[in-house]
Amino acid sequence: MTLFAIACALLLAITLLALLRPLLRRAAPPASAADEGRSALALLREQLAELDAERAAGTLSDEQHALARSDLEHRVLEEAGGPRALPQPPHRTVAAALVIALALPVLAVGLYARLGNPAALDPQARAAPDIGGVTVADVEAMVDKLAQRMEAQPDDPDGWAILARSYVALQRLPDALRAFVRAVALRPDDAQLLADYADVLGAQNNQSLAGEPTRLIERALKADPGNLKALALAGSAAYERGDTRVAIGYWQRAREQVPGGSEFATGLDASLAEAKSRLGASAGPTAAAAVPTPPTTPPTPPPTTAPGDTAGATLRGRVSLSPALAAQVQPGDTVFVFARPAEGPRMPLAIVRRSASELPFEFTLDDSMAMAPGMQLSRFPQVVVVARVSRSGQATPQTGDLTGQSAVLAPAGGGAITITIDQRQP
Repeated sequence: MTLFAIACALLLAITLLALLRPLLRRAAPPASAADEGRSALALLREQLAELDAERAAGTLSDEQHALARSDLEHRVLEEAGGPRALPQPPHRTVAAALVIALALPVLAVGLYARLGNPAALDPQARAAPDIGGVTVADVEAMVDKLAQRMEAQPDDPDGWAILARSYVALQRLPDALRAFVRAVALRPDDAQLLADYADVLGAQNNQSLAGEPTRLIERALKADPGNLKALALAGSAAYERGDTRVAIGYWQRAREQVPGGSEFATGLDASLAEAKSRLGASAGPTAAAAVPTPPTTPPTPPPTTAPGDTAGATLRGRVSLSPALAAQVQPGDTVFVFARPAEGPRMPLAIVRRSASELPFEFTLDDSMAMAPGMQLSRFPQVVVVARVSRSGQATPQTGDLTGQSAVLAPAGGGAITITIDQRQP
């Protein structure tokens, strides 16, 4: 934008100079005036020479010679005129020049704003495409289109579930809650759906699971006593209300189903250790009734799974930051981890949002995180996983964002993915 502004200013200056110079410069004396002066002087000399010759020949007396010479000089002066002052630009010309100098830049800017493309000068508007070549606005448009389809076809519980989870990915939690209400009404015994609904409702309830979120968790466990997310949330709700023993029981049941070394298992282990420490430090039968503070490392509920998902549609891995870039990341920065097709449409298939203070961390991407119907991981044979650190908190890439990505891989290939954030967004 700076170069463009400088170029425009130079063009305006050149144009103004070309227009105003003829108006303001002093008018030069006409060439005929100088020629006229020189002609009169030559004539004077010739006639004076003739008068002198006639006096010398005796044709003119001295008195006649003096009168003729005086008359000749007088006539030459009358014909040639006195010294001429150079003309100055009139007042009206100066006023016209001032009007042009002020009006031309204003008109140029106004015409560009009207007929040009001022948005192209905004770096935000010219930013590189969002994740995988799709901007956040594109994703929101697709989600809004899905919302319109659901209003036209309101009896599709899977569609409402996908819409709700898409809203969660976009951090539009009030919209997500409304979609969850519609999905749960159509599928009241879906344990995963109930757990997801309780999780979002708790986030909107000042991060508290008390009240309706707890009732939803209980319904989820009644429908499926082994649902991992419901067990994790049930433990957190019990710990929040002071039932430390109950919380330990729920978390232990969840831990038995999770393989060691995963992010979810690490969170459960830390929470169990802290809960047991608090329970051991309690004294007296009433100590358990005290409401403890939440664990410093609460278990992260496992990713949601949609009906019909398989293990082949899940990507797990670990994101770390290159030590060379560590000084350029603030704890409050946002980290986006997303999968996109290696070929074909560039729509993100699944996305996770975390805080930079959690780096390094493990992630899981699966079909339940689909941003639009038909855009699940399991539908693409090859994908790429990208991690981006955003200072602005927006998914739209900005100059200076830090990124890293995996090689092309198959969602059904298994194995842990390792991504190192070691590049800077140009």
